[in-house]
Amino acid sequence: MFNLRGLWRRHRRKVFVAVGVFGGSYALYKLYQAHSARVLYLEDERRVDELIKTQLQQHFESIQRISDTTTLPYAMHYLRSRMLEELDLSAITDRLMQGKEQPSSLTAKEKLELWEQLKNLSFTKTVSSLWAMTMLCLYVRVQVNILGRHLYVETARGLGSSQLLDKEDSLNSHGQQEFLGTADFLSTYGVTSLISSMQNAVVDVMKEKQLKDLFRVAQLRETITRILESFMGFDDSNHWLSYLLPEDATTYRQLMAVSSNGSGNSSFFMDISKLEKLMGETRAVLSSPDFRNIAMLSLRKMVDMLMEDIASSFNSTSSSEVPLARLLPRVAQIGSPMLEDPTNNKFIHAIQSSPEVELFYTLLYSNMPPGF
Repeated sequence: MFNLRGLWRRHRRKVFVAVGVFGGSYALYKLYQAHSARVLYLEDERRVDELIKTQLQQHFESIQRISDTTTLPYAMHYLRSRMLEELDLSAITDRLMQGKEQPSSLTAKEKLELWEQLKNLSFTKTVSSLWAMTMLCLYVRVQVNILGRHLYVETARGLGSSQLLDKEDSLNSHGQQEFLGTADFLSTYGVTSLISSMQNAVVDVMKEKQLKDLFRVAQLRETITRILESFMGFDDSNHWLSYLLPEDATTYRQLMAVSSNGSGNSSFFMDISKLEKLMGETRAVLSSPDFRNIAMLSLRKMVDMLMEDIASSFNSTSSSEVPLARLLPRVAQIGSPMLEDPTNNKFIHAIQSSPEVELFYTLLYSNMPPGF
């Protein structure tokens, strides 16, 4: 017994040191184990995030291809045909030509009225084409980005990401195409009202312009800009939304059912609440002050490009002056190239490549648009 006590007294320091070393080593081991588990967890999270990004990019590129190769080209083609149909000036020009060849066929009053109609309709045709092309281009890009956000949620949820708590229903390919198909609403249902409202703006601005008035490029630019501003309004009412977007999903479905005579396959449609959600988000974006700023910036850019094209009518010098009557045929024609196929449409390319437009859609795609 005394030997054990003596042994303890002689070696207790060593025992304490050994126990301390062992305890410290065990603590370090547990710390290392916890750290390793944390590293593995973070690596798994990174792998999941990378997989999400890869699948998201694939989804987004697929939607973008549908939009670029099908949605926008088809919508532009249909828009062009509707504009030509609604704003056919040939009847007016034919009567004026007849009056020139047979002076007795038209009274002075009738001739003046025809020239006034030609003046107003020429500007209506071009400014309507400019506005419709610009807004349709921006609208389709909004659709693509909204779908991209929803697909991100679905992709992340499908891979079990714990960071996303939003429980949204799946969007199948038919549902995506139905939503993208709303881009045809302008051409199918909105274009007549658009032209009517635009004509009112044109008449209001052009009532002070006489056919004998001399125009310069700068004056023509100012006139078209005033028409656009008058049409868009300064009261932030966004009345023009009704030309671009259906009032609600139910109304849109009813319109589609009527136009297709019931021949559409309803099994391809997404749930009405999903379509309403997508359309509601689209309306919120289009109603925002930031989108309005982007729209006005794009419209002004299109006016500048038109002025570059029409400069040849002023003998290629901005100081040249041309009587308004002589300028009308050129005004009526310059809007047509804006509705050409998007593949070779320099106006659409200019909008899509605008730094301000790209920034807006980058923020929209990240679900953090400014001002929301």
